[in-house]
Amino acid sequence: MNLHALKCEPIPWAATAGRRPRVLLLGSGERPQVLEAVDRFRPLIEQHADIVLSDFDFTADLSGRDADFAIVMGGDGSILRAAKQMEEHQIPVLGVNLGHLGFLADIPPAKLVDCLPQVVAGECIILSHLMFWCSVSRGPHTLTRQLGLNETAILGGPPYSMLHIDLYVDSDLVTTYSCDGFIVSTPVGSTAHSLSAGGPILRKDLQAFVALPLCPHTLTMRPVVDTADRIYELQVREPNASTSVVVDGVTIHRLTAAERVRVERAAPRFQMVEVRGRNYYRTLREKLGWGGGVTGHVP
Repeated sequence: MNLHALKCEPIPWAATAGRRPRVLLLGSGERPQVLEAVDRFRPLIEQHADIVLSDFDFTADLSGRDADFAIVMGGDGSILRAAKQMEEHQIPVLGVNLGHLGFLADIPPAKLVDCLPQVVAGECIILSHLMFWCSVSRGPHTLTRQLGLNETAILGGPPYSMLHIDLYVDSDLVTTYSCDGFIVSTPVGSTAHSLSAGGPILRKDLQAFVALPLCPHTLTMRPVVDTADRIYELQVREPNASTSVVVDGVTIHRLTAAERVRVERAAPRFQMVEVRGRNYYRTLREKLGWGGGVTGHVP
């Protein structure tokens, strides 16, 4: 039995014979190469599917759209914006990489002509990934709440003095970190900011969080990986004037010492379409240059 397949969602549009799939076409319209790619590939997409909505500034309300999957043209940032735009109404995403690394947007444009017919025919898998709610509260009052896919970060900001951050897991104090900031990352986010800060790489379909201090003052402060079933809370004892909570690269709140940041599993799951010939370790090998030799050559 294929254990990997047990983690996959069914292909809903493949079960409906005689009906063309309905798709959303999304991308970052401020980037000229994205609009050029949309013009180039729209005839191909329309040959295989019905485009029910096109949105290139990520402002459309997608909650009432009846679509089977979304095609996102751009980079990983575009997919993060699409996931935020879909909010609690997540549908599978096929990412076409017009950016740089493209851990999420994994399909090269030149491969779309081959990949899209496979996806439409159901010759693909849908992997579900952990999402989270980040909320900021003061006493019993919730000040802001945001759905995220990659990470919650507490960043110090000017005047860049050291922060003292208390981490609680399920209301139990773990420790107090003396550091420049803090990241609570999902497995999807483990190859983003967390990786750059020295965090571990987690397979994207794991149900876990990484708790990672940024530039901790003592060498014993290492990243912690724990189950996604727990609730993570952070409190900054004496934040700087611009200490902020950042979710997936977007600032959602300026912190005070009286406020607490809470990160917990969200019910919605981000769904990624994966086609044959593309897999997690191949993506890591190619994107990170894991070639097995000093030249970095990828076989």
